[in-house]
Order: sequence, then C-alpha cells, then structure tokens
Amino acid sequence: MSEEAEVLFEKRGVAGIVTLNRPKALNALTLGMVRLIHPRLKEWAADDSVHCVIVEGAGEKAFCAGGDIRALYDWGRAGETTAIDFWREEYLLNNFIKRYPKPYVALMDGINMGGGVGLSVHGSHRVATERLTFAMPETGIGLFPDVGGTYFLPRAPGDTGMYLALTGARLKAADAIFAGIADVYVPSSRLETLKDRLAGGASPREALAEVAEEEGAAPLAAMQKDISAHFSKGSVAEIVASLRADGGDWAGQTADTIEGKSPLSTLVAFRQVREGATLDFEDCMKLEFRLTNRFAAGHDFYEGVRAVVIDKDQSPKWQPARIADVDPAEVERYFSPLEGGDLDFG
Repeated sequence: MSEEAEVLFEKRGVAGIVTLNRPKALNALTLGMVRLIHPRLKEWAADDSVHCVIVEGAGEKAFCAGGDIRALYDWGRAGETTAIDFWREEYLLNNFIKRYPKPYVALMDGINMGGGVGLSVHGSHRVATERLTFAMPETGIGLFPDVGGTYFLPRAPGDTGMYLALTGARLKAADAIFAGIADVYVPSSRLETLKDRLAGGASPREALAEVAEEEGAAPLAAMQKDISAHFSKGSVAEIVASLRADGGDWAGQTADTIEGKSPLSTLVAFRQVREGATLDFEDCMKLEFRLTNRFAAGHDFYEGVRAVVIDKDQSPKWQPARIADVDPAEVERYFSPLEGGDLDFG
C-alpha cells in the first residue's frame, strides 16, 4: 500500500480545503508539501467555483509544528542545495498567501510554529482555537524567526514582536489575537460548523460571526509595560542588562532564556525586527532569504538542530558562545546582498 498523501485537497461546495496530513510528525512542512500546495492555490485562485480557501492540519495536536528541520539539517550537512530550494519555494508560497485574491481561512488548531506560521498568519482570516500554541522559537536552533516574521513581528503592539523574536515565548489564543497573529477565537468543537457554512456559501464574516466566542483576557496585554521597559532598548546587550537590573523573577528568567539561545541568531533577530518595521512584505521576504542562505552556510543552525532534534541533549555549543563575543561585522555580513541575487517573485 502506498503512503497517504502529505497534503489532502478537497472541494466542498464553494470552498477549497487544504489539509496538512502528517499528524504523526505534527504536520511539519516538507518541500514536497510546498510543491503541492502552491500550484493548487494558484488553480483555485483562478477557479470561479471556489469562493474561499480553508487550510487546516490533520489530527488534534497541531496545525503545523514547523518546517522539516531534520531534512534541512541533512541536506545542509551533505552539501546539497535542496535546503535553499525549500526556503526559496516556501517564501514564495508565503508571499502568494499574503497576496491571495480570495478569502484564505487558516484554522490554527493546535501547535503552530515556524513553517506553519507562514501558512496561516498571512491569510485574510486567522482562526485560533483553545488548543493553539503559537511560537517562533527559531533562535533556539540557531536560526531566526522567518516565514514573514520580519514583517508581522514589528507590527505587533508595542515591543511585543521583539519579545517574541528573542524569547520564543509561547502564546495561546487570546495572546495571539492581541499580538495580531490571529483574528478571532473559535472553539475547536465548532470548526466543522465553520467549514460547512463557508462551503455552503456564507462569507467568512457571516460564518465566523456564527461560531466565534470571546477569547478572554490576554496576558500579553497586561505585560506591555514590562515588555516595553526592556525590549525597547537599542541592542540585545542593553535588553539583557535591563532585565538583569530589574531584579524580578520574570525579568531574570527572560534574560536567562535569551542568553541560552544562539548569540548570533539573537543579534540577527534583533536587527531583523528593527529593519522589518520599515519594509514592505516582499522586501521582508527577500531579507529573510538572504539570512537563510547565510545560516545554511554557518555553524549554529546545525549545532542547534543537533542539540534539540537529533541528540536531544539540549546543550548546544554556540559559536561564538556569548552575545558579547559576536562580531558586529559578521551580523552585517548576514544582511548583505547575495552574490547570486535576492529572492525573485517573478
């Protein structure tokens, strides 16, 4: 028997439904999945019988827990260019979703990190359930918050985006809505009703009004004063120093979290968020493609994946090991134009 498809496509009434179908792998995004999804979205964009697109993950645990990090590690270690192909095609898909001409309804039910964020946050209608756990934890594996993080993180309230980029903090539904990462809270028990209403021709506004509920208070909202006091500083070193000087438990734990991640990744992420605030979406994605090329040729991404995913010893040996030891010229190099040219949207 052949293995079940990694992505399932269905036309139900006037809705096109995309189901990420790797539940045992928490629907982690592969290059093959990207190459299936993008052309189908193009087809449905041109199909007058499809009024909206719905994107969901199979199972109850995850929408999509990220990209297939192990495959990226293996390709890079083998000296193959397939990892760069993955990032290029993933970012082109992210851009297509951002510019999609029809309602794009992402059902963020369960874990949503990394590559899953790129398939959901840029859609026109982002639905969060009680099972949502959102995070951008990339600096913990020697990478940076990509898939459009350069665009949406700086546009979160206050300095929330910088806080999320440097700490990888996990958010539930109310916080995701506060941060502008989701639009509306719908209990998971009502998702099938939502899909049926959309398939039956109801507009997203009408269908969501029927099933949405109040999301409750967002802890992030109550943290804004503390977040801004520290994460508005002019450098990562100043942020950490401010947190250390605070003396409180949250501040100390947050400083520990930042210092446990890749120093190079952390400094790149800081600059990425600052620069992204003034860039349009396409330029953000071009910048991210520059960065992924540099990280793929470096040390920390492979060491981070080794420590977290492969050996699971949770003890990465970053190079350099401390934020203070990162050469500013190396950070600058990561942001410089690629010799082969930037990402081309055609």
